[in-house]
Amino acid sequence: MSKPKPLVLHMNPVRFAQESWAKMNDIAEVIFIKEYSREQFIEDLHGKFNNVTAIGRGYLTKELVGLFDEELISQFPSSLKYIAHQGAGYDQVSVSALTAKNILLSHCPDIINNSTADTNLYLLLGAMRNFEAGRCHLYDGKWPAGGFGAGAKEGWSPKKKILGIIGMGGIGQAFRDRAVPLGFEKIVYYNRKRLSKGKEKECQYMSSLDELVKVADVISINCPLNKSTYHLINSSLIEKMKFGVIIVNTARGSVIDQDALVENLKTGKVGAAGLDVFENEPYVPKTLLDLPNVLALPHMGTHSIQTVYEMEQSVIDNIYKGIVSNTMITIVPEQRNSFS
Repeated sequence: MSKPKPLVLHMNPVRFAQESWAKMNDIAEVIFIKEYSREQFIEDLHGKFNNVTAIGRGYLTKELVGLFDEELISQFPSSLKYIAHQGAGYDQVSVSALTAKNILLSHCPDIINNSTADTNLYLLLGAMRNFEAGRCHLYDGKWPAGGFGAGAKEGWSPKKKILGIIGMGGIGQAFRDRAVPLGFEKIVYYNRKRLSKGKEKECQYMSSLDELVKVADVISINCPLNKSTYHLINSSLIEKMKFGVIIVNTARGSVIDQDALVENLKTGKVGAAGLDVFENEPYVPKTLLDLPNVLALPHMGTHSIQTVYEMEQSVIDNIYKGIVSNTMITIVPEQRNSFS
C-alpha cells in the first residue's frame, strides 16, 4: 500500500501561479481554501485537516481566518511543520508561538523590494509636489494656474531638501537608490545597525531617531512592524520634526499613530503625507482621506504582475522544500538558529 501524500492547505487567492500549484500535486494533496471562517478552520484542524503538513498563507488569509496568533496556533495539529507566508512582513503571525510548536515559517524577502520602492518613489514625489490637490482641482473643473488658493501651498522639489529614511533593509536601500538621482541635498538614515560602507553608499547614518527627524524635510518609513516600532511615529516624535515635514509610509500602517498624524496634517505641522498603508486595513477613516494634503493608495506596494507571481512562487518553493528536504528556503530571521 502506497504512503498517502502529505496534505497542503493554501488560503486563496492564487492569481498567477496556478500551473506551479498543479505541479505540487505530484508530491502532495493540495486543498485550496476560498471562503472560510476562523471557527470552521479550527474545527477542521481537529477533523479533516488533522494531518496537515504545510499551509500557504495567501494575502487574504487574515480576512478568511484572522491572525495566526497564539490562540489559533494552539489549535494546530502536531503534523503541521511548515507555514509559507506570502509577504515580506509577517506581523500577522506569532513567530514565537510557531517556534514553540516546532513549526517553520518562511516569508518573501527581497522579492518585493523593487515594486515597493517604486511605489515609495511615487508617493514621495506626489506628496512633495502636492499632486493630490492638483488632481482634486482638475476633477472639480478647476485649473490651478495661479496656485491652489488661500491656505494651500505649492509643492517642493528635492533640491536643497534632506530625505530621512527610517529602516534601511532591502526596501529602504532600493528606495534610496531611486531617490539619489532626484537631487536631494542629503540622504540620512536610521537603522538598528549601521550599514557597511559598500551598502551605505551616499547616505549618512544617524545614531538616533530623534537626530534624524530634527534634520529631515521628508521622512520615509521603511521599517518592519513589531513591538518596538508600533506607533513609532507619534505626537511626541512629530513635535521634534520640522514644521511642514512630509511623511511617506509604505511599511505598515501601525508604525504611525494615525490619529496623531491626522491632527498634525490639519495643523500643517505635517505638510503632506504619502500613504500606502493604514492602521486598520481595509478600513481607512474618511477624516484622513478627505485631507487635501494626503496622497493615499490602497496597499498597492507589491501590486505588479511580476511581483505577485514571484511571491506566489516563493510560497510554493518553500512548501516544496519543506516536504522534500525538511527545511525551508527563506526562513524568517527569528527562526534561523532555532531549528537544526
